[in-house]
Amino acid sequence: MDINPFDYTISSLNKLKLKKGRLLVAEPFMVDPHFKRSVVLLTEYSKESCLGFILNQSLDLTVNDVIVDFPSFKAPVFMGGPVATDNLFYIHTQGEYIEGSQQITDRLWWAGNFDQLRSMVQNNEIFPHEVVFFLGYSGWDYIQLNNELKHESWIIADANDLTIKDLNNQHLWQTTLKKMGDKFALLSNFPADPSLN
Repeated sequence: MDINPFDYTISSLNKLKLKKGRLLVAEPFMVDPHFKRSVVLLTEYSKESCLGFILNQSLDLTVNDVIVDFPSFKAPVFMGGPVATDNLFYIHTQGEYIEGSQQITDRLWWAGNFDQLRSMVQNNEIFPHEVVFFLGYSGWDYIQLNNELKHESWIIADANDLTIKDLNNQHLWQTTLKKMGDKFALLSNFPADPSLN
């Protein structure tokens, strides 16, 4: 029997609760240009701070294009969100070695001692496949984010299996939905502009 995507709502599909380490997957027709077809990794979720990074908006830059005095390093730079776009942030796999790192999932951390990161790059102790950089971040007031969820702006996905390598996937939005099952996979096929259908 065929599944009709109009027989259910995003709210009815969202079985996961918001928390640090979840993915926010933009609903298919989101018009906000910052978040259209985006996948956001929540790195903080509390009444004090809701913060994350857009994972699928590559800027076709490396960190050396952004920081002049950084050691040669081919790690990619993404647009992390519309807040503080003149600041650089990073997600990495080396939380055990970079002081001050904040764990997001079993495999991923963010932030940490930037001078230590620079030293590790200089000494070939960390490699481009182990870290990605972001200009800006995505931030919400706690009530604002929960209201966006009530208005079906976001589909919540689990990020436990997410790796740094996944962030270089330009089809991350579609891939994430397809991994979530048939009903979500149907959403991944919706046209970005329904008037063109």
